[in-house]
Amino acid sequence: MVTAFSLAACTFTPPTRPALTIPPAAINSATLDQYRDAVARRIVERNPSYVLRGTPQAMLRSLVVVSFTVDRNGRVLESSVYRTNGDDDAESTALASLRRASPLPQPPGKLLDGRGQLELFEDWLFNDDGKFQLRELASPQAQTID
Repeated sequence: MVTAFSLAACTFTPPTRPALTIPPAAINSATLDQYRDAVARRIVERNPSYVLRGTPQAMLRSLVVVSFTVDRNGRVLESSVYRTNGDDDAESTALASLRRASPLPQPPGKLLDGRGQLELFEDWLFNDDGKFQLRELASPQAQTID
């Protein structure tokens, strides 16, 4: 009886928090790949003077990974630098180019989570001149340093 009383007094209730729900359709989906391509094309279309044409240099100036969330209408709800080498100018350019591209294309409904949103990541690859390509559309990098 002492053991039963001790066990009853030691119940543990984990904290509750909303569960992260990733729609099954968003995992390894051709639809997701198509949407990522459409988003990248919109960013490039809205930022022509910042886009690198041709081959990125062998040793990039910077790689900036941006995390962003879009709603069902393609509005960018939030964005932040997820990974960087500390190049403030490149980070600012990446975030500003995403803002200029908003609203993005509407994501397919099957990619949306329970809140009607989709979180994405994209890589901005910067040359020394400050121009970028997006990894989704990037040309192969040069093999030699000139």
